[in-house]
Amino acid sequence: MKRKKIKQNEISLDEIFLDSKNIPGFDTERFEGRIEKALEKNIFLSANIIFMAVLFLIISRIFYLQIINGEKFELRAERNHLRNIPIFPPRGIIYDRNGENLVWNDIKKLGDPVSDSDLEFSNEIIERRYNGYFPGLSHIVGYVGLPSADDEKIIKDDEFLGLKNYKIGKAGVEKYYNEILTGEMGRKIVEVDSFGSLISENTQKGARETQPVFLTIDAKLNSKSHEILGKVAKERGFRGGAMVIMDVGTGGILALANFPEYDSQVLSKGDSYSDIEVFLNDVKKPFLNRTVSGLYPPGSIIKPLIAIAALDENIIKADEVLKTHGSISLPNPYFPDKKSVFYDWKNHGPVDMRRALAVSSNVYFYKVGGGYENIKGLGANAIKKYAEMFNFGAKTGIDLPSEQDGLVPNPELKSKFDLNDPVWRIGDTYNMSIGQGNFQVTPVQMAVFAAAIANNGIILKPKLLFSSESGSAPKDVFDAEKMNGEVIKKIDIDKKNFEVVREGMRLAVLEGTARALNGLGVSIAGKTGTAEIGSGKYVNSWFIGFFPYENPRFAISVVFEAGNAENLVGAVFATKEILEWMEINTPEYLE
Repeated sequence: MKRKKIKQNEISLDEIFLDSKNIPGFDTERFEGRIEKALEKNIFLSANIIFMAVLFLIISRIFYLQIINGEKFELRAERNHLRNIPIFPPRGIIYDRNGENLVWNDIKKLGDPVSDSDLEFSNEIIERRYNGYFPGLSHIVGYVGLPSADDEKIIKDDEFLGLKNYKIGKAGVEKYYNEILTGEMGRKIVEVDSFGSLISENTQKGARETQPVFLTIDAKLNSKSHEILGKVAKERGFRGGAMVIMDVGTGGILALANFPEYDSQVLSKGDSYSDIEVFLNDVKKPFLNRTVSGLYPPGSIIKPLIAIAALDENIIKADEVLKTHGSISLPNPYFPDKKSVFYDWKNHGPVDMRRALAVSSNVYFYKVGGGYENIKGLGANAIKKYAEMFNFGAKTGIDLPSEQDGLVPNPELKSKFDLNDPVWRIGDTYNMSIGQGNFQVTPVQMAVFAAAIANNGIILKPKLLFSSESGSAPKDVFDAEKMNGEVIKKIDIDKKNFEVVREGMRLAVLEGTARALNGLGVSIAGKTGTAEIGSGKYVNSWFIGFFPYENPRFAISVVFEAGNAENLVGAVFATKEILEWMEINTPEYLE
């Protein structure tokens, strides 16, 4: 058998499986003579899976960017050269009734606005300016500032939030009439090149013009009222005070003064926390608008209400005389040998209703309010009924924020909230009859009440706004005939009852507790009040009234808070000073 000749370039099967250990000359350290193993199929499969996954992620990302959010990123790209610039209409100017400029705008032009980032610029800085010539206006006009988190919930133009010119009213008229004063924001589109240089611009939406606001306030009179409040408070040791003068026919507010007050300019600028901190840390609470938010026990200025109610309920006749001996005593069911004594501030002797109002007899009103011996008395529920009839315990509706509604005490409230002593006793009714206990009112409520006495029971809504018409002239704007009063209610009580109370209040000026006001150039009727607070160491001093007496035009309410218990005449003294000033400077109000 012939052996097949093997060509030299062929490799035999035996050569493939030669063991390197059997053949010398292989370098084992260099892996010579080893058999190479073929790659497994699983490796190629895994590589393919990884590749397909990466490719899927890339495609998904492209789909997300181009299809789902394509429009968004297209707009973002456009904004690199198209910029949205807000157009801020200057806030409306605020005038008083005589056309005096109370609040205006200071507009400063800046450089090229398109060099800044989108929506964070304007080529103007608008600063609100408040007339420092008339101190005492801060609680009326308020101030502006950047919106807070709570404000943002009610803001329409939320795309402009955070911009330095986007400020809203934070207090006073600035807040209450913010929508009128703000107008409507506009915007324009500007095109810039890669260096930020302006190429073109186009106004998309013009800003709606704001409207001026004309108030019923007389700025000069209000400023003087503020000055007098500060003077009396400092001289006589009161912590603060408030004064309201209101038209008895329309409800228009002539003066709404507070002491102390904050600085509207400082708060509107908002760039000096140290200046703002002075007001925040002041124990006299300058941020408190005492005219609408200050709650005080009325004391004896509530006695005209008790008198009207007693006449209407036939508890007593106006000319019926009651003996007052400085106090009344009641049996004490808990300590029979120790009577409960309710004191008057003085022994006034025998008095009828007019005289009781004039001298402010507590004992007289204890009897007609709570009852004593043969006098039935109104009782707590009837007093509550008449107090609510005159809108005590409810907001007056004045066009200012943060008004408080006050409180009329009654047995039901005491049983719910006075857990230590929930039982209503005759002593509670006595205290209620002279405006003590938990009775709480605001100065503006008392001005509305004084006006109702003057106008025979018409409860008016007090108003600061006279007009907000853009075409109104800035001078001689106020016309009383065009001022339409808003009547909340008309109380159905015999006018003769109001007349009796007016006569008693006039007698208080002629020969009673308000006789310091007698002899002025204008005739006035009024009622004084002193309300104890806390342990009785401090008192609030009150006066309410109306003038001229013969033909009432204006009601006045004055309160001083937390003075020494021996100081009882702060409110009367302040009333005297403002009327004397009005005789010389604004005699038209006294005619």
